[in-house]
Amino acid sequence: MRYYRMFLVYLLPCMVLLLASCGGRQKTVDKQKPSEDKTAKRLLQGIWMNSDDESAAFKASGDTIYYPDTLSQPVYFQIFGDTLVLKSANVAKYKIVKQSAHVFQFKNAAGDLVSLYKSDNPDDASFFTKKHPLPMNQGKLIKRDSVLIYGNERYHSYVQINPTTYKVVKATYSDDGVEVDNVYYDNIIHVSVFRGNYRLFSKDFHKSDFASKVPASFLSQSILSDITLMGMDTKGTHFLATIVIPDSQSSFLVEIIVDYRGRLRLVVNN
Repeated sequence: MRYYRMFLVYLLPCMVLLLASCGGRQKTVDKQKPSEDKTAKRLLQGIWMNSDDESAAFKASGDTIYYPDTLSQPVYFQIFGDTLVLKSANVAKYKIVKQSAHVFQFKNAAGDLVSLYKSDNPDDASFFTKKHPLPMNQGKLIKRDSVLIYGNERYHSYVQINPTTYKVVKATYSDDGVEVDNVYYDNIIHVSVFRGNYRLFSKDFHKSDFASKVPASFLSQSILSDITLMGMDTKGTHFLATIVIPDSQSSFLVEIIVDYRGRLRLVVNN
């Protein structure tokens, strides 16, 4: 028991010193954590125009930056020292070269200098009136009816493209080289196949139905753009689904085959 008491006498002071040391290190780490520059954020409030062509670049209001492009999502921003931080789908950082009440200069993603000046023209607010992204196909239903003859049977194919409010966000860059999130609306496409009056096949296709054939990284930024009838053969009725990333040349083509028993099969056609 005597040895145990002596052990405690030596152990307790060591534990106190250890805890004090850890607490000191934690305080040091907290002190080193950068704090947001509230003054710089206040200076950025307002509408900013490009110095070279006098086009609207963005509007800063509170913690949010708004863009004149109807497809670009507003983005939360902060300023730490000489760095502008935009937090959207990705976190983007831009070096501030100069900032004053009426001038803002920074380096874009390509390293080019972007020079802006604060607008004092109230008419420039019209660039940032509330707008909504245009849905693909302009919000119109697209219907296609086709009659096919195969063997001694008469078939009827029906395709209808239905625009939705399902948003697809695509990361891109503005004319100033700043990363922005563009928003598009996806489609749901209905496909039916009739043999005479008998409904052989009927389904609403979402882009998620093609997840087994299209890489997830591509699918997340894409929309189900169209499904078109290709024809009939011994295997059944063939359709072609087009899955695209908006405003790009990137697409996936997936063949939809409906056999004569109404069974579905998907085949990558790229």
